[in-house]
Amino acid sequence: MKNRSRLFGWKEPFDVARTEGLFLEAVKENCRFQYEHCEPYRKILEHFQFSPEDLKENKDIERLPFLPTWVFKNHTLFSMPERRMLIQATSSGTKGKFSRIGFEFSGLWSGLRMVWKIGRWRRLFSFCPAHYIVLGYKPHKGNQTAVTKTAYGATLFTPALSRTFALKIKNGSYEPDLDGVISAIEKHSKGRFPVRFMGFPSYLYFVLRKMEEQKIRVKLPKGSKILLGGGWKQFYTQQVDKQILYQLAEQVLGVKESEVIEFFGAVEHPILYCDCPKHHFHVPVYSRVVIRDVDTLKPVKMGEVGLVNLITPMTLATPILSIMTDDLGALHEGNECGCGIKSPYLEIIGRVGFQDIQTCAAGAAAYLNEK
Repeated sequence: MKNRSRLFGWKEPFDVARTEGLFLEAVKENCRFQYEHCEPYRKILEHFQFSPEDLKENKDIERLPFLPTWVFKNHTLFSMPERRMLIQATSSGTKGKFSRIGFEFSGLWSGLRMVWKIGRWRRLFSFCPAHYIVLGYKPHKGNQTAVTKTAYGATLFTPALSRTFALKIKNGSYEPDLDGVISAIEKHSKGRFPVRFMGFPSYLYFVLRKMEEQKIRVKLPKGSKILLGGGWKQFYTQQVDKQILYQLAEQVLGVKESEVIEFFGAVEHPILYCDCPKHHFHVPVYSRVVIRDVDTLKPVKMGEVGLVNLITPMTLATPILSIMTDDLGALHEGNECGCGIKSPYLEIIGRVGFQDIQTCAAGAAAYLNEK
């Protein structure tokens, strides 16, 4: 997979314009591998009368049959024996169902190279030790979710002096410990090492609101950062505007908006989307984004809202080459941002339920249900 290696080794992580041809070849390589090694995926491509050799120019990537994330929540699709996979990760789970995604060594290595380049660009790495407040799950042998692995992995960006978790196992299930988080914040605010938050924005908001109610305000040490990812999940009805969250963080913690960094991603699409200083998710060289009309599933123009289709040749172990999320979003020209990055940026607007949408992936689902 020499083209994938070249792509993930590209020096500039947002040099999308100069990597169009390379990305196409990497996608073709991956598609060919999935076609040859995953029978259900091959059947799906054949159902839509598509073959890897149909990827002849960049526009053909839009024609590549996509798999909705709910396909992976209902079916396990692997393109190699599990013994060849270094790790497996799962999604958080919807109504008891979750995606199970495998990663081989070369796919993980590609991911590490990506994280290194994106992390250096956003100045996430430091030799200065930090205390970590993880606004998510404390790792447990029974928890293999990608969001837990990712949050813990973010505590390796600097030497970790301590880790405090907002969600801990109690009586066999996870329960929030906001009081424990607040106690840790108060304690670390009196020290000289920075504090880094990582996890769900919802739990950051709950912690900040509780501190406000208790009239607790601190000034965290210089270099403290807030890293957010994972969305609001089941708390979407309590979601607040980003600016409100940024202002609350500065009022309660003394952390300015410039030190708040957000991430977007999915276990079925393990690409690190990290916001720029203007808080926009620019598309990196490792992926491409297609926004599709909700009714026709045809690509829409820049700025128009539709379903978010994500494409990456990162891993071989699972056929996640092109997946359709249940997110509504829009793509914007990079020069509209003002941060200097020229690649388009993705705006996430909301979510929809695929049970309410008739998609061209119905044929794929029908085939898999017969298995």
